[in-house]
Amino acid sequence: MKTARGLKINPSLIKSFLSQQANVKNIGIIGVGNMGNGMVTNLCKHFPGQVSAFDVMADNLVRAEEAGAFAEKSVAELASKCGTIITMLPKGDHVCGVMRGSEGILANAAPGTLLIDASTIDPLTSKELSSDALEAGMSMVDAPVSGGVNGAAGGTLTFMVGGTDDDIERATPFLMAMGKNVTHCGGAGTGSTTKLCNNLALAIQMIGTSEALTLGESLGADPAVLSAVMNTSTARCWSSDTYNPVPGVMEGVPSSNDYKGGFASALMEKDLGLAMAAGEGKAYTPLGSYAHEMYGRLLEEGFSDSDFSVVYKYLKGRNAGMSK
Repeated sequence: MKTARGLKINPSLIKSFLSQQANVKNIGIIGVGNMGNGMVTNLCKHFPGQVSAFDVMADNLVRAEEAGAFAEKSVAELASKCGTIITMLPKGDHVCGVMRGSEGILANAAPGTLLIDASTIDPLTSKELSSDALEAGMSMVDAPVSGGVNGAAGGTLTFMVGGTDDDIERATPFLMAMGKNVTHCGGAGTGSTTKLCNNLALAIQMIGTSEALTLGESLGADPAVLSAVMNTSTARCWSSDTYNPVPGVMEGVPSSNDYKGGFASALMEKDLGLAMAAGEGKAYTPLGSYAHEMYGRLLEEGFSDSDFSVVYKYLKGRNAGMSK
């Protein structure tokens, strides 16, 4: 495997590392909800009997135990036992909360502990926490993911990682136990930056694809035919050929399951907000601002938990209103 920065990691070495489970100090994961459940399950497969978990939701911890993890009573208890700690939490405030304070990771983990934050948070917070970890004698990488709940369950996540070469090389075997791609994006915070930029482009593409398809339908075009043409022409993108937003055009995607599952609109709105805040005063992002506004509307319309491709349904509804 070769990462974006040219750091080569031999897959055979990863397999060798994973096979030497007895030499690995306990691994902890904090946040075992929808995404974290799949991640802890795959960690337990590769490191049986060596994974600890913590979550504020009791039901999530029960599922982690069923997967083979030890349920810990607190962040401090987990931190005191583990040489590698993964965090998978909804917001930057949550990550800061488990890292800092007398009951946090930094106060209770041993020097030399490796911290892997797989949450999607703003790059500045990632940099600050990395600095805090260094001061505490620990190492940290920011490693947000792409692949969603299905990727977490299937162990096929893509990790976008920021940190030093040495720290990312240490983290890679654990990341490969949960995913299939690890890309070294640069120094601290660049993993978070890369994730936000990727989702910014994805949101814009999804809105554009949905707008084109609803326009075509309003003018009498068959959305399946229009999608097929787009997918063999210059409009082709992931939102059209892999994750089509029109119900019935493609099997196995949220649009064909009443927009259930996938990546929630509320999460897309959150990531767009982080991207806009990170770029303030640094970059002109008019389409990103519009996309953020659009997903804000979806939340107001009650689509918070629906997959982000539900923007097609919203636009189609607006078109239907215009025709009355």
